[in-house]
Amino acid sequence: MKAWFRTGTPWIWLNAGAIALSLVMVLGVLGLITVQGASHFWPADLQQVKLTKADGSTQVLLAELVRTEEVSATVLKDSGIKLEQQAEFYQRHLLKMGNRDLYGRDFSWYLEPQLSDWSQPQDAIVIERREWGNFYGFPLRLLQEGQVVAEGDKLWPELQQRIARANEIYQQIALIEKGDIGRINKKLEALRLAEKKLQLAAADDATMQAHKAEAAVEKAALDTEYAALQQQLEQLYAATKRDVLLVRSAEGKELEISLGNIVHAHFPNAMSTTDKLLHYVAAIWNFLSDEPREANTEGGIFPAIFGTVTMVILMSIIVTPFGVLAAIYLREYAKDGPLLRVIRISVYNLAGVPSIVYGVFGLGFFVYIMGGSIDALFYPESLPAPTFGTPGLFWASLTLALLTLPVVIVSTEEGLSRIPSTIRMGSLALGATKSETLWKVVVPLATPAMMTGLILAIARAAGEVAPLMLVGVVKLAPTLPVDGNFPFVHLDQKIMHLGFHVYDVGFQSPNVEASRPLLYATALVLVILIMVLNLAAIQLRNRLREKYRSESD
Repeated sequence: MKAWFRTGTPWIWLNAGAIALSLVMVLGVLGLITVQGASHFWPADLQQVKLTKADGSTQVLLAELVRTEEVSATVLKDSGIKLEQQAEFYQRHLLKMGNRDLYGRDFSWYLEPQLSDWSQPQDAIVIERREWGNFYGFPLRLLQEGQVVAEGDKLWPELQQRIARANEIYQQIALIEKGDIGRINKKLEALRLAEKKLQLAAADDATMQAHKAEAAVEKAALDTEYAALQQQLEQLYAATKRDVLLVRSAEGKELEISLGNIVHAHFPNAMSTTDKLLHYVAAIWNFLSDEPREANTEGGIFPAIFGTVTMVILMSIIVTPFGVLAAIYLREYAKDGPLLRVIRISVYNLAGVPSIVYGVFGLGFFVYIMGGSIDALFYPESLPAPTFGTPGLFWASLTLALLTLPVVIVSTEEGLSRIPSTIRMGSLALGATKSETLWKVVVPLATPAMMTGLILAIARAAGEVAPLMLVGVVKLAPTLPVDGNFPFVHLDQKIMHLGFHVYDVGFQSPNVEASRPLLYATALVLVILIMVLNLAAIQLRNRLREKYRSESD
């Protein structure tokens, strides 16, 4: 046994077992979030069931069966339900009933003895609404300005066409409100700030009068354009209210749903497997491309994806040159001594500082000191409303760059130290200077190590949440940080982030059951996004490694 231990074989098997266990755990987590998140978009069948209440009255429910579990008989102690047979455990079902405007809630638990007469009516419809969540019921008639235009067999094709029309109108409204009206508001604000800037500069009366005259003309033109857009918006909003769908709930209550409030509708119980698969793909695409609704419990996550990618790219642009230059100085130019050793120890220690500390530092130094100074120097006319003296995209990226800087420095420095001294001496022997040897020979060969540092930085930055809550990430950003208005990339705007979205949906949601599948789906998207960013960086690193392989041999 001692001889076997001396061969090192047990340690090899121990390392192999640890790696295998780690892979199993990683695959288990990925499998969990994939199953829980991806299954949410599959159109579930609607179950019609009769509910017997404690007082003996009955009610018909139309709902999705979310999950079933066993509970102890002790939960029935105060329920008042009379059971013919007593048992130690009973089954209970979680039903998603929708119709929040009727029931006041989306989900409810019911015991198995309370439910009977299960069925799946083929004409049951699921209506995804912009407000009040899903509606589950039965369509009756399609009305246009109070007149019946379709019912019976003609209802569904006509309803599809009119829902598509209402969604197109809704997109036009969004383009006008966020595009044209947003542009006009920015121009009006620019005119106001220009006048205030002249007042702060104590401009003479002639300059002020000339500016006011020009501003009045431009403002009048903008007001005219705004009035035309406002009239167009009123017409579009009126068009969304033209069509109304008359529906009936499971218990027989009739109500009207404006098609302008409908995102999508389908008959899950009548759909074939192919129809469900097409619906599944479309639902995933909508989740990735739409904006969130209903306190982040409905809709999509596109602003969070866009904000995460934009912030990571900006962080990479900032951290790479600073980290590489710092590593080159420490390895190639700094003299060895106590000061250099202290600097290296400090860099290593910075890699272990909790991320929230970087967030506090970013808020205090970047936002309040640097941002406040920038506002005082370049945007005094905007004060007291801050421009850069408030959390935003640039400060979030800069804070993450500071957070990941030690990783890039250490990785680059290790790469520089592994360049064989024979290559350096060969370059110097051929007449190259130290600077030429460094920048034309050594640094290109160390590029794969620099990319390794960048890969690690991207992986950490994309998943950070704590510091971002302080320096620029919000629950819901009204606009994207990139648009068609100059300067096109707005570094001062707040952004959404997938990591913070996961935190918000998981811990701050007012509807836990509705947000649970979205939590898994968003986490899966975040993991996939990190993998895509890392794979892109790894591919670039491998190409650089192959390019310089012959030079390093």
